Amino acid sequence: MTSEPARPRAATIHDVARAAGVSRGTVSRVINGEPYVSPEARAAVESAILEVGYVPNTAARNLKTRRSGAIALIVHEPHSLFLEDPNIGTILLGTNAVLSQADYQLVTLIIDSTRDSDRVAEYLRGGFVDGVIIISARALDPIAQAVAAMGIPAAFVGRPPGIEGIAYVGIDNVAAARSITERLVATGRRRVGMIASALDRDSGRDRLAGFQEALGPLFDPELVVEFPLYSHSAGIEGMRQLLERAPDIDGVFASSDAIAAGALDTLRTAGKTVPDDLGVVGFDDSAWALRCQPALSTVHQPAAQLGEAAAQLVLDQIGRVDIPTEGRLLDTSVVWRLSA
Repeated sequence: MTSEPARPRAATIHDVARAAGVSRGTVSRVINGEPYVSPEARAAVESAILEVGYVPNTAARNLKTRRSGAIALIVHEPHSLFLEDPNIGTILLGTNAVLSQADYQLVTLIIDSTRDSDRVAEYLRGGFVDGVIIISARALDPIAQAVAAMGIPAAFVGRPPGIEGIAYVGIDNVAAARSITERLVATGRRRVGMIASALDRDSGRDRLAGFQEALGPLFDPELVVEFPLYSHSAGIEGMRQLLERAPDIDGVFASSDAIAAGALDTLRTAGKTVPDDLGVVGFDDSAWALRCQPALSTVHQPAAQLGEAAAQLVLDQIGRVDIPTEGRLLDTSVVWRLSA
């Protein structure tokens, strides 16, 4: 019977000090980024770390500083939609860019059920992250309520109703939806419907409000169909329902680009031409918009900048920088292409 080979001994701070010819205290100050170390000593320590293969004990350092060096990005969406929605990925990349510059690690947590909410809340209470960014939060969202109760540095992308005390960054969904609907109506459309989604969130509710404002007396509640998620399948089914309710419909505002892409698929199957028979507009200016045939008229939402701003809000709280209590809204713009 052969015994397992002994694991090589991990290099210690003593080994670094011996190789550099300095004290343990000097090595500790260099590792922790503290001042009062001469350039010569710092260079010697850094060279010795490479020479002996020393790896800092992050767990011990975190215990001392009471920081984890990690920020959680909580995405409240089904797993399938997390992969389907390019907006989420762009927000994630924007968040990571800012955190990386600040030497923070991004931890992504997906909530798809009540059990997920309970599990994630317990994880956050364990002190494994220093702050939290939440996207796709719903009204009275249990995980958002748990974060608010913990008092951990946090920020929303968007602003869910019914939850106070957490900083947020978002866009003016009412004004953006109103602008693109007005542009659609200006092309001569008079029977305009909407495939609305996510009405339990500020984004979905506000986009419906902006649509209704833009139409004024042309608004017909029978030409609004509702779905829980911003999904391609919602667009397929929503467009089918609208065609059944109003065969003379000549315009559609889809509350996301993924929904608009699904609507275009249904119209193609039904033998309808876009934009001749119907004008279709979306929201997000995501990768979906350019995949569509014809290319989709939509609202440009600055997804990467939303992630960047939310990350900075959390870092400012960790650094005890005062942040505005009213939140921050970023600009949007209408991007007009061939679908309308």
